[in-house]
Amino acid sequence: MTDRMIEKAGLQVAQILADFIEQRALPGTGIAPDAFWEGAAALFARFTPDNAALLAKRDALQAQIDVWHGERADQPHDAQAYQAFLRDIGYLVPEPAPFTIGSEHVDDEVARLAGPQLVVPILNARFLLNAANARWGSLYDALYGTDAIPGAAAGKGYDAARGAQVIGWAKAFLDDAIPLASGRWADLSGGDIVLRDPAQFIGTSAKGKLFRHNGLHIEIVFDGAHPIGATDPAGISDVILESALTAICDLEDSVAAVDAADKVAAYANWLGLMQGDLTDTFEKGGAMMTRALNPDRTYTAPDGGSFTLPGRSLLFVRNVGHLMTNPAIRLPNGDEASEGILDGIVTSLIAMHDLKREGGNSRAGSVYIVKPKMHGPQEAGFTNRLFDGIEDMLGLARHTIKVGVMDEERRTSANLAACIEAVRNRIVFINTGFLDRTGDEMHTSMQAGPMIRKGEMKASDWITAYEDRNVQIGLACGLSGRAQIGKGMWAAPDRMADMLEQKVGHPNSGANTAWVPSPTAATLHATHYHRIDVFARQAERKAEGIASLDRLLTIPVAVGRNFSEEEIAQELDNNAQGILGYVVRWVDQGVGCSKVPDIHDIGLMEDRATLRISSQHMANWLLHGVCTADQVDAALTRMAAKVDAQNAGDPLYQPMSGREAESLAFQAARALVFEGVAQPSGYTEPLLHAFRAKKKAEAALEVA
Repeated sequence: MTDRMIEKAGLQVAQILADFIEQRALPGTGIAPDAFWEGAAALFARFTPDNAALLAKRDALQAQIDVWHGERADQPHDAQAYQAFLRDIGYLVPEPAPFTIGSEHVDDEVARLAGPQLVVPILNARFLLNAANARWGSLYDALYGTDAIPGAAAGKGYDAARGAQVIGWAKAFLDDAIPLASGRWADLSGGDIVLRDPAQFIGTSAKGKLFRHNGLHIEIVFDGAHPIGATDPAGISDVILESALTAICDLEDSVAAVDAADKVAAYANWLGLMQGDLTDTFEKGGAMMTRALNPDRTYTAPDGGSFTLPGRSLLFVRNVGHLMTNPAIRLPNGDEASEGILDGIVTSLIAMHDLKREGGNSRAGSVYIVKPKMHGPQEAGFTNRLFDGIEDMLGLARHTIKVGVMDEERRTSANLAACIEAVRNRIVFINTGFLDRTGDEMHTSMQAGPMIRKGEMKASDWITAYEDRNVQIGLACGLSGRAQIGKGMWAAPDRMADMLEQKVGHPNSGANTAWVPSPTAATLHATHYHRIDVFARQAERKAEGIASLDRLLTIPVAVGRNFSEEEIAQELDNNAQGILGYVVRWVDQGVGCSKVPDIHDIGLMEDRATLRISSQHMANWLLHGVCTADQVDAALTRMAAKVDAQNAGDPLYQPMSGREAESLAFQAARALVFEGVAQPSGYTEPLLHAFRAKKKAEAALEVA
C-alpha cells in the first residue's frame, strides 16, 4: 500500500499510525512522543535479529525433519528412533525440574474462577462491545431463541408454549445450582426463598436476588409487572447468568489487517476499550442504535451494605505471532517491521490508560496479552524478554504484562512444561486449539506420508494425548488457582443443543475456560460450570500421570490405506469449499472471521486456523499422489460455484465461478494448496496478506 511515511527516530512510520500514537494513544500516559519513538526504535533494533533467528530455526528444523522422513519413505515408522532424532536436533528439549509458576496480580476471572471465554475480531466495534458486555446474559433469552431445547417459537410474538419450555428448563437448572431447602423452583409461589445452603444467597438488586454457585453468580429477576413474571407463580421474569468471564480481543487469526490503516483501526478499538469510551452506532430493525460498555452492577448485601460486581468481561488482547511483518513501520534498512513486536509495544501502551483508571478492565493492575503461534520454549523465552523490554520502555513494573501461551503448535505441545517455565512469572493462560495444532501436525510431518482424512483427526490418539497433556502439565506447573487452562472453540453457533451436550467435556477435563462463538453461547456454556466444580476436578486430575510423549508424537498417516475415488472426491470438495468460503471474504472484503456455510450449508465460525488445516491437508494429498493437480483444480472450480450460490444474498460479494483467472480470492485459495508445502509452518498469512494487499491496491486505483 502507499501510506505516506514520515521519519521517527530512524524508523519510517506511516503517517496514520504516527498520528494515532501521538494524538490519541500517548496523551494521558506521561510518555512524550520523542521518548516513545526512541524506545520503540531501540526495541526493534534489539529484538528483530532474534526474531529472525527464531524463524530461521523453524525452517532449519523443518528441513531436517523432511529429510529424515524422506530417507525412510519405504521403511516402517520407527517411533523410538524418531524421538531420538528430534532430541538430537533440538526439536525436543529436556524437561525442566519441577516448578510452580509465580504470576502475581492476576484478576480473579483468570486465576480463581471458571467460566466461558469469548474470542472476538478487534476490527468490529459492535462485536467487541457485545463480547465485553457478555459478562451477564439472560438464560431465558438464550434458551428461547436457539435449539438448546427442542422445538422453536411459533410466530413473531411471544409464544407461551415455548416460554413454558424455557422456564421449565431454567428452573430445573436452578434446582441443581441453588437448590431450595425443600421442594422445587417450579413449585415456588412467592414468600421467602429458603435455600438448602443459605450462604448461596449474597444480595439483592432493585428487582432481583443474587446467588453464587461454583464461584459464578446467578441473578433471579422478580417482576410481577413483566409479561413473563405476571404469569409465573413466584413472579420470576428472568434468570441472569454470569457468563463470559473473559474475552480475547483478537488482532490475529480472526482479522484481515495488512497495512497501517488496518492496524490503526484495530488499535483504536482497543484504545476505546481501555479508556472505557468505545461506542458503535448501527441500524437494527429499521432503527439506529448506539451501543456502549455496560456499567458495573450494584447490589445490597444481606447485612445492608452495598457492593459491586463487574459488568463486563475481563479483556485480553491477542497479538500476532512472530512470523509476519507489516508495512506500517519500516526499519532503518528498509525492511518491514515485525508485526508481533509492533503489537506488543502499541497494545501495552494503550493498556496504560486502563492501568491509570479505577474500575476499568484489570482491577489487579495487569495487562493481558495472548501470544499465539510460538514454537517451543526458545520462542516463549523471546516473548518474555520482549515484554521485559516493553515494560522498561513504558515504565511499567516487571511482569505487569501477562502472557497467554497458545498451545497450538507441535513443538510447543511437545515441550509445554519448558514453554511455561520460560514465562513462569507472567503466564496466565494456556489453551489447546485443534485446528492450528492439526495444521502444524500435518506440515511438520508433511513428508511422512499421506494423512488420514481430516474428519478422522479428532479420533487420533495424538489428539487425546494433546488435550490430556495440556491439562496435566498445566496442573503440574501450578496453574490451578493462578492461571487459566483453556480449551478450544465451539464453531457452530446455531447448534446450541449439540454444544450443551458435548462442551461439558471441557470443564470436566479440568479446564477452567473454553472458547464460545457468541454471547448467547457463553450463557449456555456457563451452565456447564455450575454442573462441574472445575477446581475440584483439577484436584482430581492433578494426581494423574502425564500422557506419554510417545502418544503425542504419533503421526496420523494413513499407513497402507488406499482411498476410494469417492473418498478422495468427498475430501477434496469438503476442503476446497471450506477454503474458498473463507478466503473469498478475507481477500475481497477484508473479513477475517464470520459465520461461513460449510459444504452442508451449516454455518461455522471460521478463521485462519480452519484455512490452515484444510489447505495443508490438500497439499499433503497432492504431494503424496493421493490426488492429482487436475482433481484439485476441478474441486476448486466446482466449489467456487457452490460458494457463489451460498453468498448470493450478499450485495458486496464478487462471484468467482466463471472468472477464476481474474478472481484474486480464487487465486489465493489455489495458491494456498499448490504452494502449501512451501509455506512457513503451513501458515496462510503470507499468501492471504499478499492477495489482500493487491485487492486493496486495485480498489484504490478504481476509486482514483
